[in-house]
Amino acid sequence: MSRHAWTLAALLFAIIICPLIYARDTGDRVQVGRSMIVDENEEVGDVVCVGCSIHMMGTCGDVVTVGGSIVIDGTVKGDAVTVGGGMHVGENASISGDVVTVGGHLSRHPGATIKGEITTQAGPIILLALVLIPLIPVALIVALIVWLVRPTQPQVAVRV
Repeated sequence: MSRHAWTLAALLFAIIICPLIYARDTGDRVQVGRSMIVDENEEVGDVVCVGCSIHMMGTCGDVVTVGGSIVIDGTVKGDAVTVGGGMHVGENASISGDVVTVGGHLSRHPGATIKGEITTQAGPIILLALVLIPLIPVALIVALIVWLVRPTQPQVAVRV
């Protein structure tokens, strides 16, 4: 075989075979705009939901929502984080990592187990700051582009 044929064969091997060898089914779930439910006897990887809510009754790794709420009645092996939503930790809930709520309320049953730290930053001012502060640089960049692109008006001499 020629040198180019060996190079092509090695490239095809790397593109096709290597991902198959290293691929693994983690069972992660990601959803946008549609709420999720993990049933009692179900075990999944990380669960992420943007613009929706999660009801965790089974077992998962981390559980994260942005713009939605979390209800935990099962086991979370990692962290539980919600931004812009509340979290309810039920009686049978067990969370091995940290619990973080930003811009929402945390409700915890006394019988729930949380091994990590609990951090809550509730209130509309926190949520508003999370949205407005990142938009300030974007607005300044847009204003700069408009200022640079806007045609300059020539000065017209006025006779008196």
